[in-house]
Amino acid sequence: MSAKPTVSPMMSQYFDIKQHHQDKLVFYRMGDFYELFFDDAVKASQLLDITLTSRGQLDGEPIKMAGVPYHAAEQYLAKLVKLGESVAMVEQVGDVGASKGPVERKVVRIVTPGTLTDSALLDDKDSNRVLAIAKLKKQWAVAWASLQSGEFRCQLVHNSDLNHVLGRLNPAEVLLADGNSVDLGSYASKATRLNAWQFDADSGRQLLLRYFEVQDLHGFGLEGDGYLPAIAAAGALLNYINMTQPQMPKHLEALQCEQAQEYIQIDAASRRNLEISQTLSGKAAPTLLSSLDCCTTHMGSRLLHTWLHQPLTRKAHILLRQQAISALLPHYADLQAAFKPLGDIERMAARIAVGSARPRDLSGLRDGLRVLADLTVPAHADSSLLNTLVQVLPEGLPVAERLQAAVLPEPAVWLRDGGVINHGFNAELDELRHIQTHGDEFLLDLEARERERTGLSTLKVEFNRVHGFYIELSKAQAEQAPADYQRRQTLKNVERYITPELKVFEDKVMSAQDQALALEKRLFDELLCELQAALPLLQRIAKAAASLDVLAALAKTAATELWVAPELVDFPCVEIRQGKHPVVAAQVAQFIANDARLDGKHKLMLLTGPNMGGKSTFMRQTALIVLLAHVGSLVPAQSARIGMVDQIFTRIGASDDLAGNRSTFMVEMSESAYILNHASERSLVLMDEVGRGTSTFDGLALAQAIAEYLLQKNKSLTLFATHYFELTKLPERFQDAFNMHLNALEQGQDIVFLHQVEAGPANKSYGVAVAKLAGFPTKALHSAQQYLQQLEQKQREQQAQLGLFQDWEAEDSLAPQSHNTPVSSDEPEPYAACIETLQNLQPDELTPRAALDALYKLQALLPEV
Repeated sequence: MSAKPTVSPMMSQYFDIKQHHQDKLVFYRMGDFYELFFDDAVKASQLLDITLTSRGQLDGEPIKMAGVPYHAAEQYLAKLVKLGESVAMVEQVGDVGASKGPVERKVVRIVTPGTLTDSALLDDKDSNRVLAIAKLKKQWAVAWASLQSGEFRCQLVHNSDLNHVLGRLNPAEVLLADGNSVDLGSYASKATRLNAWQFDADSGRQLLLRYFEVQDLHGFGLEGDGYLPAIAAAGALLNYINMTQPQMPKHLEALQCEQAQEYIQIDAASRRNLEISQTLSGKAAPTLLSSLDCCTTHMGSRLLHTWLHQPLTRKAHILLRQQAISALLPHYADLQAAFKPLGDIERMAARIAVGSARPRDLSGLRDGLRVLADLTVPAHADSSLLNTLVQVLPEGLPVAERLQAAVLPEPAVWLRDGGVINHGFNAELDELRHIQTHGDEFLLDLEARERERTGLSTLKVEFNRVHGFYIELSKAQAEQAPADYQRRQTLKNVERYITPELKVFEDKVMSAQDQALALEKRLFDELLCELQAALPLLQRIAKAAASLDVLAALAKTAATELWVAPELVDFPCVEIRQGKHPVVAAQVAQFIANDARLDGKHKLMLLTGPNMGGKSTFMRQTALIVLLAHVGSLVPAQSARIGMVDQIFTRIGASDDLAGNRSTFMVEMSESAYILNHASERSLVLMDEVGRGTSTFDGLALAQAIAEYLLQKNKSLTLFATHYFELTKLPERFQDAFNMHLNALEQGQDIVFLHQVEAGPANKSYGVAVAKLAGFPTKALHSAQQYLQQLEQKQREQQAQLGLFQDWEAEDSLAPQSHNTPVSSDEPEPYAACIETLQNLQPDELTPRAALDALYKLQALLPEV
């Protein structure tokens, strides 16, 4: 459509609009439908399962069309947005018939996955961020915003950390400059390409200065050439928001440049392994978030999601949350009951900011602000955080009172229907409404007054749709009509008249509804302007309410599950007594609690035991308890002492990365390499079965090397689960390594998992027993048991295998000692008698005394050396 063909004026108008929105589906308003044309129609018919038709021709080809009713457009938009599509909404903005050409149309908003504000298109518990990535020379930066909360932040990042930032923020849309090559991983499908000039740092600076009405960016900490990528990303993001919204939103917070050390760093793989907000299979439950989310409001649920993905590193801030939760333990139910009628103030404020708020948003905001103004939190004196949050809430009372005066208690859903502005708020509107609802009273009063004035008994005041209002007189009394009566219609037996007073009333009645709707719209827009000036206050109140909601939810979980406040210390340490997995413990009737200890003298725990014995659960629960402690939550344990952690790493499970052309083992090695290159003394590392994706010797060698590197170089607090029993010798060489195992009980060929962590290494593996539990066919199970016995017998008969990493000196000491006197090949084997005696023994039939006698006999048969 680069060259506009000769078509009708209406289609010419469409081509003009489509030319500027080639990458979007254009919803083109025509009467009661939004129509799509050409390729847009084909695509929409496939995505939305709507009928594809055609009408007219262009260059001899039928014009393909598809349409959706305007009143049902939101449900179709929601589906398209979930599929990652962007839509340009074209509305009729001119009056029909006002000109000879087609009615004027223009794009009134652009719907993209990351810039939504309409509640019908959004997941109530999703923060829905849009993120921009900029690269200047070799420097990278990201900027992100949420139109729902007003969040606006940026961060300088390393290229290798981009996927970890994306995993933490989970943006709905990612903005990139054309030609900017970057691996987005699973977020590649959410990329939107923009012209490279939109990421110009100078243009971005000017845009930011105008938006925030400041002279420089010193106040945002963004001065200096080192921050140019962040300015470029933030500028591109702000420009994109401006392009997609009906008006530039005024509620974005002052731009903050986040520092990596503000939060515990968790890479994308670790977030996935810990199942913070999404299971390994991609489901929303059961996860840590789903287990903890008993928030009363949607904005509380969104904030809880953010807290869990951004554990704090500042001890003072963590303790403020912890103290607030402890103070709410006896009172969380009262607080949650008070929050039940509360609406989503955060998103109401967002829609006010972009000018798309509806009448029910204003009434919901009014009612919510009143609820919060009356809120009290009992016994909150011990928590400065609770005091601070509660003191913010009454500040919204003046706004609530203004809305109470301006908006009806139950306004209409749509402004176009009228019935939004309250009675008594505007005298002119009240008069127009009175005319609509009390017109009969006026007519009866006018008729009575005119009869009295004229003395004409046949006088009537009536109305019909053709001639409007009129005064009717009989033919006999028509000659006595007053001079101010103007003839309107002559019939056989009556004459009909109009008076100046009746004409004024008629004009008012005829136009009262239209005038009332227009006046309500003007008053509503003026009210939105007033509220936009109060947006900083509304956002502050919304954040305070959401924080209280999250604290109450965490208090409820802690109270019902008997969680405890962890002691926070400044040195690397994880000491958990009778800890439980916060998710699994809620799913099972009997959960076995376990202790965990890691500190300066116990840095690496070698964890052995059978598959399904609970190793992965134990490791994950330790990491989640540490994470919860840094969120400020109480934790599932009898007691806990947690050192301040800077990073959490996990290497648990793996799968092929087919898109990236990486095997399971390559994924495993890549994740392990990242841990070894980034972990510090203050990091918590979980390594589960590393090295199992290759041959036994390769895997054992790599596992040993990784464990030693973590001990000697990284010096991190590490949980290292393995099936390589050779690794259990590590504590003999490294004092800060120690063995623990999960026990199991054998009953014949069956196995019972005890899920109890005990000191020392496991004494054997239980692979065949686990295979039986998995449903192995009996014949295959018997074959495996026979092969296992043969392998074990062969190992017993052969010389003991040397440890793979045993010192050569030790190996030499284990080698058979040579005799000075050579043994002739003709002479009998010196140990033959011993072997023959041993072969003839029946150990199961020997009494203890007979066994001792046999031992003495064997000793006597040994040749003298």
